[in-house]
Amino acid sequence: MNYWLVKSEPFKYSWDQFVKDKKTFWDGVRNYQARNNLKAMKKGDQVLFYHSNEGLAVVGIAEVAKEHYQDPTTPDPNWVVVDLKPVKKLKVPVTLAEMKAEKRLADLSLIRQGRLSVCDVTKDQFDVIMEMGGMK
Repeated sequence: MNYWLVKSEPFKYSWDQFVKDKKTFWDGVRNYQARNNLKAMKKGDQVLFYHSNEGLAVVGIAEVAKEHYQDPTTPDPNWVVVDLKPVKKLKVPVTLAEMKAEKRLADLSLIRQGRLSVCDVTKDQFDVIMEMGGMK
């Protein structure tokens, strides 16, 4: 299993809306590294859902429900989406400031490449964030 982090601005698509929808395709990615991360996602992989711009915190856990396919919002075959479904809301949101202060997360892609919208996460990093979020 692999672990990932996706970013969404809550005013555009919040965790609460995601839970109401029960599933969504993750579209709008127009960065090649982020696209490659989408292509690497496998069904069942765990995904941290991060509120960007407002909140700046990991707020929930999602799961890859369907592997990459052509982004239906563009005819350009270079861009793909994956289907995600919500799994669980974190007991406590884990803020960017808290993650930056945690030495075990010094190499987290979210911190190293702050503009990347789809990031890889190691199992150890995922576990640390789960611990910080009251999930362990």
